[in-house]
Amino acid sequence: MPRDTFSDLLAFIAVARARSFTQAAALLGVSQPALSYTIRELEAKLGVRLLMRSTRSVAPTQAGQRLLDRLAPQFDEIEAEIKALSELRDKPMGTIRITAIDYAIRSVLWPKLVKFLPQYPDIKVELISEYASVDIAALGYDAGVRFGQELAQDMISVRIGPDVRNTVIGAKSYFAKRAVPKKPHDLIEHPCINLRTSTRGGIYEWEFVKGKRALSVRVDGPLVFNNAYDIFDAAKAGFGLAYLPEDLVRPYIAKGQLVSVLEDWCPIWPGFHLYYPNRHQPSRAMTLLIEALRYKP
Repeated sequence: MPRDTFSDLLAFIAVARARSFTQAAALLGVSQPALSYTIRELEAKLGVRLLMRSTRSVAPTQAGQRLLDRLAPQFDEIEAEIKALSELRDKPMGTIRITAIDYAIRSVLWPKLVKFLPQYPDIKVELISEYASVDIAALGYDAGVRFGQELAQDMISVRIGPDVRNTVIGAKSYFAKRAVPKKPHDLIEHPCINLRTSTRGGIYEWEFVKGKRALSVRVDGPLVFNNAYDIFDAAKAGFGLAYLPEDLVRPYIAKGQLVSVLEDWCPIWPGFHLYYPNRHQPSRAMTLLIEALRYKP
């Protein structure tokens, strides 16, 4: 097989798995126009259409799906064997790409990586902050971090953090002018600071649990962010109520700068878990990182 055809097939697999030229181009480190040209040239060589393109999506044709099903597992095996060669080195090495929400990165991953990375200078860790539930294998991630109940199927998971309790908070100055909400639906009468998730592009509904009763409330307000720390800063500034992890806001509650409300309704989530595909034996670098991150109560 000509070397350029081999590279073209790898490019096709990346696009077919990601269902997006944009995401595949970012993963491969090439421009989107260059990737589109590569796929067109491959289709011309093979004499068959491999991908159906529209303005909103990309999907394999019947021929493309057949090629993907046949070749992708073989390329995965080749990649796994190449990665396994690093086991022959005296020192573990490699880059580990992890997707996680910002709070998990700052509260769980980073404190442990500060101690781990100096011990293994040939290991690199790439942390991507996002709230989307993604196919980590298709997008080139080695692992993801999410709350326990959000784990994907066909994944191995390792608990890396304690349970997390969310709470509704507001600045002391905010409550100087407004009544304290007594039940979740009272939040509709308050300006709230929202989180936009990238999974569906929608606004996260605040979740509450009391006994066996569970409900979600769609709140509204003057500000929307896509990360917890901007929401936190806006709440401290008195722009409205926020729904945040208790560990993040507890020091400010203790100082009297923030007030926690609806505490008997605020749920406790299973702690953060690291999850990764179960198809291959993890590299030595990945094994060492898993043990460093593993939650030890």
